Amino acid sequence: MSLGDLFTLQGTLFAMILVGMFLRKRGIIDESGKKCLTDLCVNVIIPCSIVKSCLVAFDPGLIRTGGLLLAVGFALQLLCVVLNKFLYNRYGEQQKKVLQYCTLVSNGGFLGNPVAEGVYGDMGLLYASLFLIPMRVVMWSMGTSYFVAGDTDKKKVIKNVLTHPCLVAVYIGLFLMFTQIPLPGVVEKAVRSIGGCNSAITMFLVGTILAEVKLRDLVDGTALVYSVLRLGILPLIAWGVSLAVGMEPVATGVAVLMTGMPAGATAAIFAARYNSDAPFAARCVVLSTLFSMLTIPLWCWVVG
Repeated sequence: MSLGDLFTLQGTLFAMILVGMFLRKRGIIDESGKKCLTDLCVNVIIPCSIVKSCLVAFDPGLIRTGGLLLAVGFALQLLCVVLNKFLYNRYGEQQKKVLQYCTLVSNGGFLGNPVAEGVYGDMGLLYASLFLIPMRVVMWSMGTSYFVAGDTDKKKVIKNVLTHPCLVAVYIGLFLMFTQIPLPGVVEKAVRSIGGCNSAITMFLVGTILAEVKLRDLVDGTALVYSVLRLGILPLIAWGVSLAVGMEPVATGVAVLMTGMPAGATAAIFAARYNSDAPFAARCVVLSTLFSMLTIPLWCWVVG
């Protein structure tokens, strides 16, 4: 994919985000509609897109590549946990929780999947789904513990991780890919059609989030520093680790792009739910998302 194609892809995604902003501003998508859209994406559209990405001929090389992706993903999450121990100690407790969570959890599920699919096709989406497994594990364990006082229910954490719709889709998709069992024609067409909605609907959802923050409220030095870490330093580390372990180019590109995604939109949701600094969380999400419109094509070009 040429640099021009990358900017075309990014421009297309940004146009979809603007549509989402317009729909939110006009009240066509209200708060309950946004929640419905979120549930639809997480429980149906993204899982179908993951299964769709697995409907390819099995390549034994995927086992090694998938294993390396998981290993690199877990290593990077461990690094983020270590960074959170000392990186934000000078901030107030409310902002510290938000920054720690945003460092662990990116918006890879919503924004990352369409980008990976647009740049690398179905194989990119499959690799992205595998790479995001460690993040989903940490999100429901360490991530939520930043906001919830006391020990979290370990059984509930394990259940949330193992039964997450996106992970269930990975189980099903990998089973279909390894066994090469064909889906019934009607089912396959339905899965492919629903999965094909992934880019548009997820971008609409990102747009509804951006629409709720006024531009004059985005100027925040702390959120800006965080954006540099999230969009610049962490993907640089991911690139170095991927090269060090000898991952093939597409997997390396996916690892870098997924690591360089903006803050997860759930940061604002958790901050509001558990009485943390929700406005600050929204600024981190929105500011990093806006800057990612520039950094994502840049990283695509850097990793080739």
